[in-house]
Amino acid sequence: MNKSILRALKRVWILNFTRRVTYATSYFNSKYGQILSWGVQSNEDTNYTYHLTESNKDYLAQLLAHILQSDYATIRGYIAEIENDQVLRQHIQTGIIQSGLARFADQDIRYGKRLGWYAVVRALKPKIVVETGVDKGLGSVVLAAALLKNKEEGFTGQFYGTDINPEAGYLLSGVYQSVGKILYGDSIETLSKMNDKIDFFINDSDHSADYEYREYQIIKDKLSDNAIILGDNAHVTDKLSQFSIEQNRDFLYFQEQPKSHWYPGAGNGFSFTRR
Repeated sequence: MNKSILRALKRVWILNFTRRVTYATSYFNSKYGQILSWGVQSNEDTNYTYHLTESNKDYLAQLLAHILQSDYATIRGYIAEIENDQVLRQHIQTGIIQSGLARFADQDIRYGKRLGWYAVVRALKPKIVVETGVDKGLGSVVLAAALLKNKEEGFTGQFYGTDINPEAGYLLSGVYQSVGKILYGDSIETLSKMNDKIDFFINDSDHSADYEYREYQIIKDKLSDNAIILGDNAHVTDKLSQFSIEQNRDFLYFQEQPKSHWYPGAGNGFSFTRR
């Protein structure tokens, strides 16, 4: 736009207001099309799934390489590994159909931040992995798949998921159940009864800040020396950051960038100690 015309527009409040608002809304206009497309094509009404952009996966790999003292190529390889795992993909699709809940889930498998969960397990080689709040069990079966790959390499591990809903976790079945188990009941009570040292802990249960913080307090003496804590609600609360400061742990934050989806993405906080 000609500079003299722009200066003239700025002098007229209503014209300047219209110009500014039009420019600001341009950042969000594409979302309306994505919402309409999602409304027609998707069955999901909670725990939305989506692919991550390629650049976002690069950022995730670089962040995890730092946390795990690994390298970008190795972590990116683990991400590619799960993306190309057709056996896992088929298992999830079949599980959704057989559950009778296909009207609430999509058969186009989209892992989102769970790509990072998988990479952590593959790189860390944990003996005990715990996820609180499993819903249908997409994250659970992803974690179990990583443990099975580790087992092929001689590293055994066990997954425990917790959920108050007795119907949760239906995707954790078949061979994946050989390395995983869902514990039903209140997560705080379940965690209190655990005696094993936890190597990788994922908070994804009751998303209230108080409950999240209570989970961290319960597990703090149950963590192994190199344990990693992942807070799936870090875009909403700062409780994992607060806990990390209190416990002299490092904290880093990852923000999802969904590909062609209206949801702005969730945030994963990582709490860890430098090895």
